[in-house]
Amino acid sequence: MTDTSLRTHSLFLIGEGIGKSRTPALHEREGAALGMPVTYRIVDALELGLTAADLPDVLRWAQRLGCSGFNVTHPFKQAIIPHLDGLSDRAEALGAVNTVVFRDGKATGHNTDWCGFQRPFQAQLPGAGQGTVVQVGSGGAGAAVAYALLDNGASRLILHDVFPDKAQALAERMGGLFGADRVCVGTDLADSMAQAEGVVHCTPTGMATHPGCAVPEELLRPEQWVAEIVYFPLETELVRMARAKGCRTVDGGGMAAEQAVEAFYQFTGVQPDAARMHAHLREMVGGAPR
Repeated sequence: MTDTSLRTHSLFLIGEGIGKSRTPALHEREGAALGMPVTYRIVDALELGLTAADLPDVLRWAQRLGCSGFNVTHPFKQAIIPHLDGLSDRAEALGAVNTVVFRDGKATGHNTDWCGFQRPFQAQLPGAGQGTVVQVGSGGAGAAVAYALLDNGASRLILHDVFPDKAQALAERMGGLFGADRVCVGTDLADSMAQAEGVVHCTPTGMATHPGCAVPEELLRPEQWVAEIVYFPLETELVRMARAKGCRTVDGGGMAAEQAVEAFYQFTGVQPDAARMHAHLREMVGGAPR
């Protein structure tokens, strides 16, 4: 097998509305710090008029240009799967891919979102997440977060989504992995929040391009914790409201950096400096973890 650490690594991110993503800079600067040539570009599907139907062409294009791989974000984390040659165990279990690696002529899907969420969550809220947890959002990132929460020991995970069928599908998938008694679909967010020790937000709401808040302020209690996966801005409306209420919070910066740490390793075969990548992410978007 070719030593991937000695080659120039061409990477990209495909998704919608991703022009402000900090992922390219994270990978390129870490490559430079390690003495490895890394180039990383944005492939914004909205700007280029790409849809899920174009994913096979994207894969062929990437392989022909000699890319080491690419990251995948909304709305393609699940749509990419049928076009890949294989999946890692985690990606198969989750049914979502955020990292595609080209190796030995094959495209393999990985998921670095689950550990990207879990590691900062455990570091910033040690011992949290063992009781009832509410999760808002059941898409590709939501699948990874649900896995991370249940793997972390959540006794009961209540899923809420504006598309109940999507939440039900995720509940069935996670129930098959962790036990049907530990995950369910909620129908009344207020009732679910009243039972919960904490809530995780897993939709695009709160991003600079999707302003707003998916969890009403009046449902938050000071003794709860709140975790966010949106990282631009770091202080979303939800995080701001939660801090004002006295809740412990985890912003989305940790997940954004940590999933990139693991993806960098998958792409290059070289373990990056995680602390350096976390510091770089926060330097770009502002703020320290809280």
